[in-house]
Amino acid sequence: MSEINASSAAALFHTASLWLRRHISSERGASLVEYSLLIALIAVVVIGSVTLFGGSVNSNFSTVASEVGG
Repeated sequence: MSEINASSAAALFHTASLWLRRHISSERGASLVEYSLLIALIAVVVIGSVTLFGGSVNSNFSTVASEVGG
């Protein structure tokens, strides 16, 4: 899995928000834009967390698996 750095995540977030703004013009669309931005922010946080903590979590699961397995 390739790493996603903060600048590429920010660029993706910016591109997605620009696309949404261009394609949605009604009041109902404003809600869609807000929800889309919220989902994008959550995705960035999840990707960052997995990148930051993924190695240690994998190590912990491997330790538990070897203890349980025998």
